[in-house]
Amino acid sequence: MKVILLKDIKGTGKKGDVINVSDGHARNYLVPRGLAKEATKGNINKLKAQKASEKKRQEKELKEAKALAERISNITLNFKSKAGEGGKLFGSITSKDIAANLKKNHKIDIDKRKIVLDSPIKELGARYVDVKVYPEISAKMKVNVTVE
Repeated sequence: MKVILLKDIKGTGKKGDVINVSDGHARNYLVPRGLAKEATKGNINKLKAQKASEKKRQEKELKEAKALAERISNITLNFKSKAGEGGKLFGSITSKDIAANLKKNHKIDIDKRKIVLDSPIKELGARYVDVKVYPEISAKMKVNVTVE
């Protein structure tokens, strides 16, 4: 019997796969637990329509992410901080500070976990910071720290 999986099942298949299983397995296990539904022509057409709309949505998100990455790449964030001898800061500038500055000054809302810093910025000067916008898209943003 052909069925369409509604959820990922280990060892059987992923959500949306059309697979061939034994009649008993489908009737007694997969369908009653809501893990699969019978692969009728109507259900297969619905599945194709869902996959097409999902693909369109992902393409749109990818296009928006590329535009956002381009916009972020052209931004230079400026921070003023107190510093001691040799350009060492009193305190540090973290990814949380960078996210707050982006939101306040440029109206770009980026989660602080998407800003990649090896360690907090503790020295004066300019450096580039990676910002992960989408799973395979990242942008480099310039962060400039000057003395207050």
